[in-house]
Amino acid sequence: MAGKIFYRERTKAGQEELKKPRFFLVAVAGLDLKFHAKHVRKTELDRIAKESGAELILLDRDAEGKYGSDEVEVD
Repeated sequence: MAGKIFYRERTKAGQEELKKPRFFLVAVAGLDLKFHAKHVRKTELDRIAKESGAELILLDRDAEGKYGSDEVEVD
């Protein structure tokens, strides 16, 4: 099974921050992979996923622009 890399777009990645990386790493599943940066560019994510055989999963915002405000129960 190939691993998965979960990422989302940074909330403050607007016009004033054009030269800063736009994406935020959230989690890695099924891979023995260590990231040394929390913010990365899409081209960097694509290359890492290609070389490691991982699937990239973009975490979307809801209609209000929030990321998963629902409560989650963990056993």
